[in-house]
Amino acid sequence: MTTTAPPTSRALPGPEEVADLARSAAQACGADLPAHQGDREGRSPVNGAVISRLAWTSPEDVDAAVEAARAAYLGWRTVPAPARGAVVKRWAQLLVEHQVDLATLVTLEAGKVTSEALGEVQEMIDICDLAVGLSRQLFGRTIASERPGHRLMETWHPLGVVGVISAFNFPVAVWSWNTALALVCGDPVVWKPSERTPLCALAAHGLLQRALEEGGYDASVAQVLLGGPEVGEALVAHPGVALVSATGSTRMGRAVGPVVAARFGRSLLELGGNNAAVVAPSADLGLATRGIVFSAAGTAGQRCTTMRRAIVHSSVVDELVERVAAAYRNLPVGDPSADGTLVGPLLDRRSFDAFTAALGAAVEAGGEVVVGGGRELTEAAPDAYYVRPAVVRMPAQAEVVHTETFAPILYVLSYETLEEAVALNNAVPQGLSSSIFTRDQAEAELFCSVVGSDCGIVNVNIGTSGAEIGGAFGGEKETGGGRESGSDAWRAYMRRATTTVNYSGELPLAQGVTFEV
Repeated sequence: MTTTAPPTSRALPGPEEVADLARSAAQACGADLPAHQGDREGRSPVNGAVISRLAWTSPEDVDAAVEAARAAYLGWRTVPAPARGAVVKRWAQLLVEHQVDLATLVTLEAGKVTSEALGEVQEMIDICDLAVGLSRQLFGRTIASERPGHRLMETWHPLGVVGVISAFNFPVAVWSWNTALALVCGDPVVWKPSERTPLCALAAHGLLQRALEEGGYDASVAQVLLGGPEVGEALVAHPGVALVSATGSTRMGRAVGPVVAARFGRSLLELGGNNAAVVAPSADLGLATRGIVFSAAGTAGQRCTTMRRAIVHSSVVDELVERVAAAYRNLPVGDPSADGTLVGPLLDRRSFDAFTAALGAAVEAGGEVVVGGGRELTEAAPDAYYVRPAVVRMPAQAEVVHTETFAPILYVLSYETLEEAVALNNAVPQGLSSSIFTRDQAEAELFCSVVGSDCGIVNVNIGTSGAEIGGAFGGEKETGGGRESGSDAWRAYMRRATTTVNYSGELPLAQGVTFEV
């Protein structure tokens, strides 16, 4: 394993600098920071510095929040959808004004490099734009009735309180995907963010609160609850929450799903991903290399859509590995706020331990670490965890590649036939994102067909990360089956009513049934 010092443009910022930056950025967004510090410390993955001390809500507070949201729902659902869209439009304007402030918090609390942090806030702006348009297009349909003088139609109505549980790696975007759609659909939102990114949550929430206040609407339409797993558990179990949208691990989803189902609520689950790219013999290897490196090493491997596996044809696998390894050796690892940095820190020691353990298991299973794997910047940041992203060549049938490790490890497997490559892609329990690099149209079509990838996202000649908000986002199998963002994902936040209007003056029954009295 290499331990080459990564190129960085400047030294890591000091603890006081990071804490001051975080607080000033949060206040600029209107975050409701308490005058008196709480007992819950928040640390930055950039250097391990304490950047917040906040009080958490208790599980008992969840009931009050949900009841307030249910009361607000009675008024919010009657606001015309375009007027609800106007609130979201104002929210988007505030996000544009404070994009740098909010992105600064994403960098300091989640460790994302600046361009990715700005991109995350841009996702928020984009989903607001989509939701504003949607507010005038919550279409039902008219259906041909078999009975004369009858109109048969479907209409969509607000569902109720939406509970959102989000993860640290997208501390604001995933909440916004749910919230922008829920708001225009007429639903209030109660948000339980990751306990690792509370300042991001308070800042993002502050901007939405300002939009609601300017419109003269009840602030309880959108609420945030800081807290640990027990707060999330109370939100999941609450009978007043109509929909629980939860993003996290498959293990978390296995706990959430049954609890919501037992009370006949709805759940929208976005869980683990073990994503692969197939690289065919005809692939543009330069294009494939760029797509693989971003998808596998971006966000330090801490995306649900991170590429975990490259399934490469035997005729090009050696050359592709050389190209990717060369790129990995030159990846700038370090301060995520510094110009030119491409790989920031892992979240914490637990993430680093998982990274190290996975590499050890891969070697035991016959893998060869080609590049990466070492911890870096240990003297400059002993309480932070920077690593060189790793590339590991693996036997095709190694079981270790079926396990998702939330860290920058790319397993490289080889294949002979496209059918074999598809089987390897589909062999893992998760089914989120996939891609194929090929210049063969038939190969691309097969990979995207019913006998191809079994994932919710199937790409051609791009990597597995970086989905646009216009398409529905989500996956199958242990990824949970949920869909967020674009397309018709809005329907998850509404209830459908089938309505028949009889204007005939007669009473014919469907299917020709007669019942004369």
